[in-house]
Amino acid sequence: MDINQIKHIAVIGSGAMGSQIAMVCALAGYHVTLQDINEESLVKAKQSLEGNMKRRVEKGRLSQDQVKRAFDRIRFESLLEEAVKNADFLIEAIVEKLEAKRALYAEVDRLAPAHTIIASNSSTIVSSQMADATCRPDKICNMHFFNPALVMELVEIVQGPYTSEETAQITFELAKRINKVPILLKKEISGFVANRILGKLMDEAIYLLENGVATAEEIDLACTKALNHPIGPFALIDLTGIDVHYYIRMQRYQESGDEKMKPSQIVTELFAKGDFGRKTGKGFYTYS
Repeated sequence: MDINQIKHIAVIGSGAMGSQIAMVCALAGYHVTLQDINEESLVKAKQSLEGNMKRRVEKGRLSQDQVKRAFDRIRFESLLEEAVKNADFLIEAIVEKLEAKRALYAEVDRLAPAHTIIASNSSTIVSSQMADATCRPDKICNMHFFNPALVMELVEIVQGPYTSEETAQITFELAKRINKVPILLKKEISGFVANRILGKLMDEAIYLLENGVATAEEIDLACTKALNHPIGPFALIDLTGIDVHYYIRMQRYQESGDEKMKPSQIVTELFAKGDFGRKTGKGFYTYS
């Protein structure tokens, strides 16, 4: 398969990441189907994208015509079969649960054309854990975008043990064509590059908070004002989702058996209360 054969991209999962990835692809000229089994999630995704694009037009970053053409290229679909039947490339952005991903990959493998590449946006669950749920392990890889996908430039491409060189190179080139800056990892490792480095920072931030050394606000200020980070670790967890952070840590614990990989006490408490950060209006911070 050749990169120029990719005309239609399917994005599975219409949460914050999936919806923005879909718009990134549409803005770059690709026809996109954004699929979610939850109709309400699709409605929210469209409303969120409309608000986001309106702000970009108001700030002069995009023209009204660019936005209209991008929306014309996106189809919102609840049926998986309809979403994947003409897909040349598929990006999976569903919940960070291995069982759910494996079930989806088996279903997509049955429904999608034989040439379709399936890339996971996960930075925790490596593609080899889903590859054997399909009959196309050579066409499975990780393609990890960062939140918010419309803003963040980097994309991590991971070539797993089953991923063909062709799949890795097409995915790498596609990332460039949707105006991202890709890096290609030739070896699987949970967390990849950026999140492994970030994880160490977050672990230390949570240690300082739980031991009463400083507040979440003070730790975030130290990172933004002393280390010149654009956002502090607690504000970032709230942005990406405390639920996402919780599931990632549980996945790492289940893989390693290392108790230190478990979610921290404070994250577990927030998760149990349903305080997931910005998406619910409350996390480490309270949002209006």
